[in-house]
Amino acid sequence: MEVFKCTVIDELITQIQPDPLFSPWQVVAMTLLTASGEILECSETVNPEVFQAACVHLGCLGIILTITFQCVSEFYLQETTFPSTLKEVLDNLENHLKKSEYFRFLWFPHSENVSIIYQDHTNKPPSSSANWFWDYAIGYYLLEFLLWISTFLPFLVSWINHFFFWLLFTGKVENVNLSYKIFNYECRFKQHVQDWAIPIEKTKDALLELKGILETNPKMVAHYPVEVRFTQRDNFLLSPCFQRNSCYINIIMYRPYGKDVPRHNYWLAYEGVMKKFGGRPHWAKAHTCTRKDFEKMYPGFQKFCCIREKLDPRGMFLNTYLERVFY
Repeated sequence: MEVFKCTVIDELITQIQPDPLFSPWQVVAMTLLTASGEILECSETVNPEVFQAACVHLGCLGIILTITFQCVSEFYLQETTFPSTLKEVLDNLENHLKKSEYFRFLWFPHSENVSIIYQDHTNKPPSSSANWFWDYAIGYYLLEFLLWISTFLPFLVSWINHFFFWLLFTGKVENVNLSYKIFNYECRFKQHVQDWAIPIEKTKDALLELKGILETNPKMVAHYPVEVRFTQRDNFLLSPCFQRNSCYINIIMYRPYGKDVPRHNYWLAYEGVMKKFGGRPHWAKAHTCTRKDFEKMYPGFQKFCCIREKLDPRGMFLNTYLERVFY
């Protein structure tokens, strides 16, 4: 299922520096079962146009039978986390991108606070700063309880963001482990998210505009973190990173104990900022876009539609969501 997700909706790892071991083209070939029953092989050299579409195809081109990945030997990463400010990280964004192979940061809305995360290859032995009390008793159970309280007293959200940054993110922390253990992280409890990719050069303007909206609308609250990560351009027709190095800005509103938190105004404000700066939504996350939006966002959208209609002329693989995307 995880392999299927990687190709259907474009799952990604934060990275912007060119690296032959982690190019965007980790999928080198695949086999599809089309609506007509044909078994279709595709790669960069065999049916290359289908391959360009199939690497991010939302499940609408056919059933994936086989995938060929290019792989590397297992390796270790050192993760270093340290505090900073939004102004510092945005003013020195290029330097941060050059300093680490895998760089991302977490912004705590209603504040200037930022937690910077570097992840880099290492030969150091495994080490861990994991602590049940801080990671779960505080970072999970106490956070969920306080966010539940804030559903009755929304003004507490700003205090919660400041408090948990002070509790958990003001020190420097280092961990070393196998790459997949470093790349994976705790998503905590139930949540709603939006996640859009914008041109990397628009990162500063977009975040400052989102910050300004929150500052001028005190009744609009935003949970921490806003996760900001970066990835290389690729050439897949429906990839949010199609033909441009990109910054993903992921916003979140938790659902403490399953309770929905008002988010409509925050969602619309965020989408407005993302569209203003040329954003494209992550296919696995919530968004309100329709075909008219995607035609403007994706230079290759019409080409993808032609390939889809050729492989599935009767719409066998469409559903309600995909009909909104393509019609």
